[in-house]
Amino acid sequence: MAKETSLRTQEVFDGIRSDLLNGELAPGQRLKLVALAERFGVSMSVVREALTRLAEQGLVVANPQRGFAVMPLSVDDLSDLTQTRVQLESLALRQAIALGGLEWESSVVAAHHTLERTAIDGVDGRLNEDWPAAHRAFHQALLSGAQSPRLEGVVNSLRDNAELYRRWYWSLTEDQVRDLATEHRRLRDLALARDADAAVTALAEHIGRAPRKLVAYAREHGLEDPTRGPAQA
Repeated sequence: MAKETSLRTQEVFDGIRSDLLNGELAPGQRLKLVALAERFGVSMSVVREALTRLAEQGLVVANPQRGFAVMPLSVDDLSDLTQTRVQLESLALRQAIALGGLEWESSVVAAHHTLERTAIDGVDGRLNEDWPAAHRAFHQALLSGAQSPRLEGVVNSLRDNAELYRRWYWSLTEDQVRDLATEHRRLRDLALARDADAAVTALAEHIGRAPRKLVAYAREHGLEDPTRGPAQA
């Protein structure tokens, strides 16, 4: 019985998480337990457990009075998160360029090759789920030469925190002039050329572009939540 409940909770968790990451739920939208229980054919306690797990990942917020809701789009949180990511990933990239050897270079080339050969768009017009995985692997490879597991762990955690914002960027904005393939190719080339200053500048622009577009969209459409502080990891 406990195993079956656990499986059902995972099913609900995966289903709602997919909706969140595909942009099918709006920032700040309330998540009604009754409707979700009917949709998945489970009890409300199973739905509540799944939503609690999503809240722990920073994708959902829980309020004792108002229940659960999609994480609101907080301009302050996004700006803070982006600035912190730029600072720490820049530090990690500088260390990787200074300390990384042939094995690091090979991992960067291999990860970039996979990313470049992975289509962004899926067959149904949505984001191809293989692409975010390849994208993450490339950035992890890029910074792996830093030889600092703690720094890499913090950086990876912050990148995970940015995932929902990144998905909103894909689904809400129209950044049609962006050439991600060129950005990634430039990061690869500058890292392998050991040009730390240029590589860090390119990385900061790469990280910062989506947040700038998303902030502009949020302000234009009244989606921002100025009262919300930084999300809890």
